[in-house]
Amino acid sequence: MATAAAAARRSCVRQLQAALLRVLCLIPTGLPVRSVDMQRTTDNITIRQGDTAVIRCYVDDKVSKVAWLNRSNIIFAGEDKWSLDPRVDLIIKGQLEYSLRIQKVDVYDEGPYTCSIQTKQQPKTSQVYLIVQVPANIYKVSEDITVNEGSNVTLSCLANGRPEPSITWRLLNPSAEPLEGEEYLDISGILRTQAGRYECKASNDVANPDVKYVNVVVNYPPYIKDAKSSETQVGRLGVLQCDASAVPKPEFEWYRDEKRLTNSQGISIQIFGTRTLLLVSNVTEDDYGNYTCVATNRLGVHNASLFLYRPGTGRDISGSACLTQSLWILLASITCLFFKC
Repeated sequence: MATAAAAARRSCVRQLQAALLRVLCLIPTGLPVRSVDMQRTTDNITIRQGDTAVIRCYVDDKVSKVAWLNRSNIIFAGEDKWSLDPRVDLIIKGQLEYSLRIQKVDVYDEGPYTCSIQTKQQPKTSQVYLIVQVPANIYKVSEDITVNEGSNVTLSCLANGRPEPSITWRLLNPSAEPLEGEEYLDISGILRTQAGRYECKASNDVANPDVKYVNVVVNYPPYIKDAKSSETQVGRLGVLQCDASAVPKPEFEWYRDEKRLTNSQGISIQIFGTRTLLLVSNVTEDDYGNYTCVATNRLGVHNASLFLYRPGTGRDISGSACLTQSLWILLASITCLFFKC
């Protein structure tokens, strides 16, 4: 691409050289004398889209004719404006400067500009190539999406600008580390921990980066992460608590043995988002026992067992479990010693 750009510039220069002879013949004599501060090589001026470009041309008192050209088009011949573009004008300071000003520069202004003069000896030129840079702009990005855990996900972020912008991705979790991906970010077998707000940033150092966001929701089945039993005296309020994690938000049910519980005399079921409480008012002996919390959504079901027990019995139950485990360990040790394992 660099070779093609260089060839295009050489072609423009040849066109300018051919046009110069025509222009200098068209400029009348007797204009205020202006000459160019000559540079034989073509300079580059880099300007940002929307800014004002000033292409300098300095003069002395040894010249009778001067003009500005863009490619083969005449912009100014002396002080006569040939261009119809209202954004273009001259900056003239006495007899020392003959500069071209272009306001609100756009990409179509890019190209070669030539300040041409006629001296008594020969025509001379000063050539400048105007390069227009365009800030990075994201023109298309994925919409917010909702997927099931384990799905393959591709997020897209398309941007343009001059020079070509680079694109980076981040998941805005606490670490917000860069992700591997450019225009397309591929996520294989997405996990619930990969849900969140994804940031796409396009930058080319012309202006501040352009940033867009994509929200990704990952559905997954319920998981009861905390279940709290209750040690309650007779006549007091018993509270069983069940916390679940799920997307979409889970629905809860409570069971006593095989019987589903509902709000009734002495029983109150409360739900707060992903938490549910079973309230047993004025606990009686018949209320003690095993309860089951069930969390469901369209992707699955999970349950947990909880206990409402009288003070003291909870320790006995736990103690029995610990004692049973200890007895098994002791028995295994004795057996191992007996058989010399």
